[in-house]
Amino acid sequence: MTARSIQIVEVGPRDGLQNEKVVLDPAVRAELVTRLERAGARRIEAVSFVHPKYVPQMAGAEAVMSALPSAAGHSRIGLVLNGKGYDRALGTSVDEVNIAMSATNGFGLKNQGLDVRGQVSMLSDILAGRRNSEGQPGTPSLSATLSCVWGCPFDGEVSVGQIADLVGEIAAMGVAEIALADTIGAGDPWAVTRKVEAARQAAPDTTLRLHFHDTRNTGLANAHAGIEAGIDVLDASVGGIGGCPFAPGATGNIATEDLVYMLHRAGFETGFDLDALIATARWIGDRIGRPAPSALSRAGGWPG
Repeated sequence: MTARSIQIVEVGPRDGLQNEKVVLDPAVRAELVTRLERAGARRIEAVSFVHPKYVPQMAGAEAVMSALPSAAGHSRIGLVLNGKGYDRALGTSVDEVNIAMSATNGFGLKNQGLDVRGQVSMLSDILAGRRNSEGQPGTPSLSATLSCVWGCPFDGEVSVGQIADLVGEIAAMGVAEIALADTIGAGDPWAVTRKVEAARQAAPDTTLRLHFHDTRNTGLANAHAGIEAGIDVLDASVGGIGGCPFAPGATGNIATEDLVYMLHRAGFETGFDLDALIATARWIGDRIGRPAPSALSRAGGWPG
């Protein structure tokens, strides 16, 4: 019997670094990407095309992409918040553009200066501009991430109906993959199941991806719930570093090596080399000036 494969999208170079106090040079960020690819990452959120005034840790996205050698079979993702960011991404070698959106008005206005309807309009404009180039060589693929699915730091609880309606609307616009993000780590496994099921009903032909933060120590339990609900694509950040500068109190994503360890022990395939991941987590901890918070970077794998 073939083991079930789980795809992990590595977001450490973007979501992992954007909330750290230390601002790393583009060359160091490019080296992190290459180390992660050597450890088995096939899809990496490598950069974010945001204004450095607001997220100085992500300055020099173009320089990061220029420093990366070509790598067949890998997808380097650039996150964008608006049309200006999308245009910047098109000027680089990114393989995929991820459009950041929010499930709530409060976070959308704080993160992008747009409420939910404004973000849907922004996405519509980007998709309209892609129609003449989609499918042509060199045109990056497109996905969307919906933030604050399990709770908003400004608007509070987010209903199942809100998520189902928005996921259905985004899917109907032609977005083939939608990530559901627990931006502030407010979710629990049962709420994960409910919202995954509702999103799947609203967009049955769309790939759903899950993005969890471990703010309240529920991240791996939530990942387990998502996998049990049939999800095959999850985000994670090497070392468990990161957070969101626009979400007070938000801490890092679930750690890639912790997730890989759990999945490998359960018999799933991920394509990652756990020892190489642990070494990379310790390496990036040295670069940011603090030990990576992941459990595996402290304890190592088992059996040894």
